[in-house]
Amino acid sequence: MTDEPPKMDRRRFCGQSVWGLCLAGIGGLSGYLLGRTRQPETRWQIDPTKCIACGNCATYCVLEPSAVKCVQAYKICAYCDFCPGFLEPGARLDTGAENELCPTGAITRHFVEEPYFEYNILDELCIGCGKCVKGCEAFGNASLFLQVHHDRCVNCNECAIAAACPSDAFVRVPVDRPYLLKGVEEHA
Repeated sequence: MTDEPPKMDRRRFCGQSVWGLCLAGIGGLSGYLLGRTRQPETRWQIDPTKCIACGNCATYCVLEPSAVKCVQAYKICAYCDFCPGFLEPGARLDTGAENELCPTGAITRHFVEEPYFEYNILDELCIGCGKCVKGCEAFGNASLFLQVHHDRCVNCNECAIAAACPSDAFVRVPVDRPYLLKGVEEHA
């Protein structure tokens, strides 16, 4: 006796065809649903147009110090002798620590020429409290703003700062454009 494969008849052909179509349909549907749920890779960032410098970035980040740091838009800065982001409101032009707005001394001031000064932020000292940003927004030209530094951020699935942000300034941005920067065109 030889083992011959069963002959293909019409009933067997139709049954196998329906079974094959069902498997193909399930595979196609699975691929479609998987492709639909896949999100492009994103990172957390602060939208500087929405940020109110509330101070939550310094206290709610899971990192110590916060991954949020102050950034200076040099193209917008007026290089003021009295910088409202550097000195306390109403303070004399005395750069003593008691007159500086930053609680950690993260902003440095360098003479350029009379009456101009350049202000730089030391990332290692900045805690993301936003006091300088608030001063610059209220009395200056808003050249200081907060941004998430991605070399520090762990990209939490549910960012604690985003959950605590009262102005919904924390947004997801594409990895290929991780920073939302201020420019001269916004202030023209």
